Amino acid sequence: MNNQARVLQFKQLSLLPIDSLAALFGSMVCISFTPILIRFSEYELGPNATIFNRFWIAAIAFGLLNQLLTVRRRKRKNETETEPNEPHLVNRAKLLIADGVLLSIGLILWSWSLTQTSVANSSIMHNLVPIFTVLGAWLALSQTFDRRFLLGMFVAISGSALLEVNEIFSFRISDQLLGDLAALLSAVFFGVHPLVVQKLRTHLNPVTIMTWSSITSALLLLPVALIAENQLFPSSLTGWLAVIVQAISSQMLGVGLWAYCLKKLSPGFTSLVALFIPAMSAIEGWAIFSENLNLSILLSFLIILWGMYLAISSTSAINPGVESSH
Repeated sequence: MNNQARVLQFKQLSLLPIDSLAALFGSMVCISFTPILIRFSEYELGPNATIFNRFWIAAIAFGLLNQLLTVRRRKRKNETETEPNEPHLVNRAKLLIADGVLLSIGLILWSWSLTQTSVANSSIMHNLVPIFTVLGAWLALSQTFDRRFLLGMFVAISGSALLEVNEIFSFRISDQLLGDLAALLSAVFFGVHPLVVQKLRTHLNPVTIMTWSSITSALLLLPVALIAENQLFPSSLTGWLAVIVQAISSQMLGVGLWAYCLKKLSPGFTSLVALFIPAMSAIEGWAIFSENLNLSILLSFLIILWGMYLAISSTSAINPGVESSH
C-alpha cells in the first residue's frame, strides 16, 4: 500500500505544469523583495503613497505592453476568429474592475491594521489567506480539496505563524480589536482575489488582467494617499528608483507571473505557496540589512517546505480544468 501511494504521488508530481511552477517560483522571488524595496522608499514616502506609485507606474507599463501584444495578436488573427459578444465583454469588465477593488481595499486594510495592532497580530491574521481562498473555491466554484492538500495547508500556515512567535510572546494580549479585524478582512479580500483571476484567465491573458487591475487600484488608492500622506511623489532619484523597481519587480513580474500560473494551478495552491514569501523576505533581510535570522525563522522555513510538499503532491494543486484535460 505504501509503494502504491508513492507511485500515485510520483504520478501526480509528473502531471504538474513545469512552466506554471517556474512562473510561481519567479513570482515568489520578486514579491519577497517588496519589504526591502518599501524600506528604501520609506525614506521619502508613506506606505499609501508608495503603493499608489507602484500601481500607477505598473498600470502605464502594463498598458503599453498590452497594446503591443494586441497589435501583434491582430496581425496573426485568423478571419474565422470572432470577437466576444457584448454581454461577455461587460461581465469580463466587471470582473476586471472587481479584481482591482479587491487588491486595493485589501492593501488599504492591511496597511491600516499595522497602525492599530501589532505586526505579529496583523501578520497572523493575514496569513489566513489560503483558508479563505479554499473556502471561496468550495462555496462559489464547487471545487473540492483532498485531505493531503488540506493537511499541507494547515502545516504551512502553522509554519508561517512561527515567523511571528517571538513577537507574540513579547506583546501582551492586545485589545486593539479593530486592527485585528482589519487584518482579517484584508485576508478575505486577498483570499477572493485569486478566484477572480482564475475566472478571468479562462479568456484573458495576464497582461490584460493586470493592466485593468493596476489602473483600478491606482484610482482607488489616489484619494487615500492624498488624505493620509503628506507627500504623494518621490522627491529624489533614489526615491523614484525605489518605486519604479517595486512596480516592475513586485507588480509586473511578481503579480503578473502569479496571474499567469493561475491558468493551470489552483488558486488554493498558489495562495498556500505564498506563505513561503515572508520566510524568503526574512532571509533576504538578513543578507541585505544584516537583520537577525533566528532559529524560529529557519524552523518555519522547513515546516512551510513540508506543507508545500504535501500540497504539491496532492490532486488539488492543479487547476481542475487542466487536470481533466490530461
